Amino acid sequence: MTDRIEILGVRGYGYHGVLESERRDGQEFVVDIVLGVDLADLRDDLTRTIDYSVVAGRAHDVIVGEPCQLIETVAERIVVACRNIGPLTFIEVAVHKPSAPIEVPFDDVIVRIRREFG
Repeated sequence: MTDRIEILGVRGYGYHGVLESERRDGQEFVVDIVLGVDLADLRDDLTRTIDYSVVAGRAHDVIVGEPCQLIETVAERIVVACRNIGPLTFIEVAVHKPSAPIEVPFDDVIVRIRREFG
C-alpha cells in the first residue's frame, strides 16, 4: 500500500516538557501526519477516504491540550485521537520541538512514530 495523505506543519502552542520552565512558559510544536489509505476505489466520495481537516483539528487539540512531559506521549495521543476517523492502514506522526532546551546549536528535535492497522 503506497497511497498516502500527508498533513504537514500543524502548529500549536503547548506546555509539554520535562522542565518546569517548559510547562510554565510553553512553546510552539509542529506536527506532521502521514495517513495510509487505499485510494484505488475512491469514486470521488469523502466517506471512502480521510477528512484531513478533522485529522488536523484533532492533532491541534492534542498539541494545545493537556500537557505531558514527553513529545513521544504527544505523538501517541495524536495517533489515538485519529485512529478511528476512517479506513486507515497506517498513521505516522512526527512531533517537532524546534525550541527544545538543548544547550548546543541544533535545528529541530523530532519524534516520529508509526502505527499500522490491519
